[in-house]
Amino acid sequence: MKNYNWGIIGLGNIANTFARGLSFIPNARVFAVASRSLEKAISFAQKYDAPFAYGSYEEMMQNPDINIIYIATPHALHYENTMMCLDHGFPVLCEKAFAINAREVKEMVDKSRTKKVFLMEAFWTRFLPSMHILMDLINSNTIGEIKLVRADFGIKGAVDPKNRLYDNNLGGGSLLDVGIYPVFLALFVLGIPDNIEAVATIGKTQVDENCGMLFHYKDGPVASLFSSIVARTGIEAEIIGENGRIVLNSLFFCPTSLSIYKDDKLVKTIQPEYYGNGYNYEAVEAMNCLEKNLIESKTMSLDFSIKLIETLDRIRNKCGLYYPLHDKKA
Repeated sequence: MKNYNWGIIGLGNIANTFARGLSFIPNARVFAVASRSLEKAISFAQKYDAPFAYGSYEEMMQNPDINIIYIATPHALHYENTMMCLDHGFPVLCEKAFAINAREVKEMVDKSRTKKVFLMEAFWTRFLPSMHILMDLINSNTIGEIKLVRADFGIKGAVDPKNRLYDNNLGGGSLLDVGIYPVFLALFVLGIPDNIEAVATIGKTQVDENCGMLFHYKDGPVASLFSSIVARTGIEAEIIGENGRIVLNSLFFCPTSLSIYKDDKLVKTIQPEYYGNGYNYEAVEAMNCLEKNLIESKTMSLDFSIKLIETLDRIRNKCGLYYPLHDKKA
């Protein structure tokens, strides 16, 4: 595999985590970074030995030696940032949530497929060894027919209207930031629900502070999901079958262990082998796709990303959660 020069747009906490992930990949490096603040870009570039730092995203588009761009800006900017990169012919790995709503995601996907330029949602959990093991356990009928998926993801920090989590204009709230993980797991295990029930606590800044979701499937299973930015939960997940259950131990969205229970007795705990910080797996997947001249990943397909955002839209509609700067165009 050739060496890959990564560009990074948006230089917050998650960009730092991703950049550290690249350090575990011998043929990948942080090559160019861009922020609306040149000072921030220079500082980030120095931290990761990147040769290029830009004070605007547009300026970075002029660097022909970038092989792929990772987008780590707030949700509300994913659409415009991705479209800009695709228009300039750059392959894109864009953070989840892929965009604010299905309309935006579908336009991103259409652009990728029309221009034949690689695009993938950076849903890092999907590429972790734990997810591959989980699917193997389900496919091998370890716990029998799946009856219930239960997952929660709640965090608690200071209530700050200036924080992006509380900013409606930036796509704030629990659902798109952390609730997306339980929703992903339900889709991963059970597929698209036939019916959705959902309720949310909409706070003073018009974002969902709590969100409870119940998915119904016509052949019987249900998924019980919860997210919060005002209450810390166990951040665990269970897949419950007719003959036992599989627990994705806390923190279930991270590199973690899996426990198998039969008749409420622990049968086995599996500790997958991991390397790096977890973000390296999605980067390797993107690079492997580029090596094969693919414009999308089979593991995290664009069609799956569309189904995920459509499900999030359905939940928001049930909860009365809207992002006027984006949803008014829907």
